[in-house]
Amino acid sequence: MNQEQRSKIAYGRGFLAALDQSGGSTPKALAQYGVPESGYATEDAMFDLMHEFRSRIITAPAFGGGRVLGAILFEQTMDRDVAGTAAARYLWERKQVVPFVKVDEGLADEQDGVRLMRPFTKLDDLLARATRRHVFGTKMRSFISRADPAGVAAVLDQQFGYAERILDAGLMPIIEPEVDIHSEEKQQAEGLLRQGVLDRLAAMPDGRQVMLKLSIPTQDDFYAELIEHPRVLRVVALSGGYSQQEADARLARNHGLIASFSRALSEDLRHQQTDDEFNRTLDTSIAGIYRASTT
Repeated sequence: MNQEQRSKIAYGRGFLAALDQSGGSTPKALAQYGVPESGYATEDAMFDLMHEFRSRIITAPAFGGGRVLGAILFEQTMDRDVAGTAAARYLWERKQVVPFVKVDEGLADEQDGVRLMRPFTKLDDLLARATRRHVFGTKMRSFISRADPAGVAAVLDQQFGYAERILDAGLMPIIEPEVDIHSEEKQQAEGLLRQGVLDRLAAMPDGRQVMLKLSIPTQDDFYAELIEHPRVLRVVALSGGYSQQEADARLARNHGLIASFSRALSEDLRHQQTDDEFNRTLDTSIAGIYRASTT
């Protein structure tokens, strides 16, 4: 594991950019960007347009390691070039941004108030490719709709089980058990989640760490114990459907919690903008998220 990258993620001031929309979420991301589904005829064309969008963000002057600590990539982005250089190399060597890759294969149907990840079918190959491409870590997402103890336990057992395999491969896992921000049981689910994470951290071997990506909690500083935990490298927050303005405001009240925003990062970026307009808009977005992440 690259120790310079590890130190940057552990101690750096800034946030992670989530640029990992996959097949299911790409049409919505492109529509927000101003490219309707009628703008492409095939899945390949859709992914080409999404790669152009991501490349435009990554190569923008505002996007750099002074404020953006890391970037989470979709597998296809990891396998492609940005400005003629392999994406992960470009991020680190040109921008000093630490590369991660999304490794989950989507969500299963809901059971016990949660959606587990579908069983991984290509993890070993993906981890080997990520290692060859000098990727630092991974990210995998589950979804919690209700405060069901059995469901939350199943999510965490699956997440921590895969995390062990990722750590064995020399990569840093981001565990993302997202809690639905619209759930009437959000706060109760957060209580189950926090205790469940603490229990599993206590069972980890000495010397191992994971990262956590969590919904911004209902109660400010609710995850302070996790942020300070010696077996947690860093805790980052997803925007989860909040607007950037609201996500920033909520995040700023949670000390030590930093952003890993996707839609909230890019909500005002448009395909039709000139490069100057695009870059100014992105700079404003990054500045706001950075401020919220450095409280």
